Amino acid sequence: MAPNFLMLVCIFIILASGAKLYVNAVNLTLVNLCKETIWPGIITHNNNPGEGFTLKMGQTALYNVPDGWSGRIWARTGCSFDKNGGNASSKCQTGDCGPSVNCTSPGNLPVTIAELTLGVGGLIDYYDVSLVDGFNVPIVVKPANGKGNCSTAGCDGDLRDTCPSELAVKSNGTVTACRSSCDVFNTDEYCCRGTYLDPVTCLPTNYSSAFKQACPGASSYAGDILTVTCSSTEYIVAFCALR
Repeated sequence: MAPNFLMLVCIFIILASGAKLYVNAVNLTLVNLCKETIWPGIITHNNNPGEGFTLKMGQTALYNVPDGWSGRIWARTGCSFDKNGGNASSKCQTGDCGPSVNCTSPGNLPVTIAELTLGVGGLIDYYDVSLVDGFNVPIVVKPANGKGNCSTAGCDGDLRDTCPSELAVKSNGTVTACRSSCDVFNTDEYCCRGTYLDPVTCLPTNYSSAFKQACPGASSYAGDILTVTCSSTEYIVAFCALR
């Protein structure tokens, strides 16, 4: 993971436009260490309207959420929003979630997802990074302070460099994302459903093992549960924090 990652968090503080402020809250600090502009997408698990914003290379945004918040965060890449934040023809190369900078749906596959469920009143938080829906950019989640296990979760390798050809998504000859085997082949074995739903039969495959090799700290398939527990008032979500 990049050694200057925490230093960048301290240097580049740019508040995301439209962020809400809550009295009893947790701060999510989103850091863009990618070599391009990204558009973080945020969807809550209670089906509230999604949110999103622009995050240029090297920038950081503070996103404030209430106690009890549960949702997912991902990066959109290659977006074409107009100066007003989108129009009917706007779209993103990866992670698209509607024709607006504010998401109206979960991100289109394939996409790397950070998932957080925050306890109320300082109770236990749960977080993980999932490759079950594929990969588009590296993401790591780390508490800035906290009590409990509080380890770093996520993917700090770039699967686009090693993506199997049958899973690769390309644009102009360049791999922009890596699909999951479930998304490509849609079989019970790869999707851990039907007779493969049981934890005993939901096993890693050659494809999920390749994901795991690149990103040992992220969930690589449906039966690979790597949820971290912690209690903290601030989490850092870093995009493209490569080792």
